[in-house]
Amino acid sequence: MRVLFVCLGNICRSPTAEGVFRHKLREAGLEARVSVDSAGTGDWHVGKAPDARTRVAALKRGYDLSSLRARQVSRADFAAFDLILAMDLANLADLQRLRQGAGEAELDLFLRRYAGELDEVPDPYYGGEAGFEQVLDLIERASDALLLEVKRRL
Repeated sequence: MRVLFVCLGNICRSPTAEGVFRHKLREAGLEARVSVDSAGTGDWHVGKAPDARTRVAALKRGYDLSSLRARQVSRADFAAFDLILAMDLANLADLQRLRQGAGEAELDLFLRRYAGELDEVPDPYYGGEAGFEQVLDLIERASDALLLEVKRRL
């Protein structure tokens, strides 16, 4: 199975989701059976590491995001991945426009599909430390539910 997480710049929310979900897969012994990546709909940060505040908040919980680098989502991703999970409605709409017949990947909002309490992972970029902690809380919860689905599919 192949999973792609998508946000705007690929430096806060989607790399957090990638790192958290990779960690959960590793703990479950499924890392070799599931491919995980992240991307942004924008190209501003291509090649850059996740935001420093994102890395610090993640590391406090045991998630090392230091090896991740931002990239922009492409039409080829709709064929390369089975499941593409957007962090918010605006990015979901951008993905739907980009897709236009490319690939068979399932496309949905990460939280709506796996957490049910909110539709969107709020963007912490312009806020304080608490926003990065909230993002981690939401992503950890949704990742637990995604892991259960992955286990069922495998």
